[in-house]
Amino acid sequence: MNWCILIPLLVGAICAILGYLLGKLLGGGNHEDCNEKIGKLQTKLDACILSKRSLENDLESTKASLTSSLASASATLIPFDAAAAKAVFGKKVKENDLTIVEGIGPKIQELFHNQDVKTWKALSECTVDKCQTVLNSGGDRFKMHNPGTWPEQAKMAYEGNWKQLLKWQDELDGGK
Repeated sequence: MNWCILIPLLVGAICAILGYLLGKLLGGGNHEDCNEKIGKLQTKLDACILSKRSLENDLESTKASLTSSLASASATLIPFDAAAAKAVFGKKVKENDLTIVEGIGPKIQELFHNQDVKTWKALSECTVDKCQTVLNSGGDRFKMHNPGTWPEQAKMAYEGNWKQLLKWQDELDGGK
């Protein structure tokens, strides 16, 4: 037999066995550690996704809150000038006093307050049907009132158009 062929085969076999043993010894065949690491990473990824969703929800609620705050802030952008109102009406006028509207007295104002309509701006944004519903909530004694001009009058008061409001009220007959 030819030793020239046998020696490279023998060296190759020994190298293959040594390579296999060294690979096993140095951790090349440990799949359990990899699976454990993958599991931990997956858990962290899931936690991150949940955190992201929570932050997105918080962002949306913050946006809604800011929008609401801006809307209520814009409701107070027109400052109330008590002196101008007193100069026109000849009496002290309290801010958001609904009785300044022709046809609304203290009892009707109380009905509106019970329906969470407490400002001139809020009353100006009501429909006439909504005003009638508020009146109906007070019973039969309030059904004779006609709220047809109340939202417009409230808007004039909110905007500080006192002269225009007084002129219109002089033309009205009991708020009608």
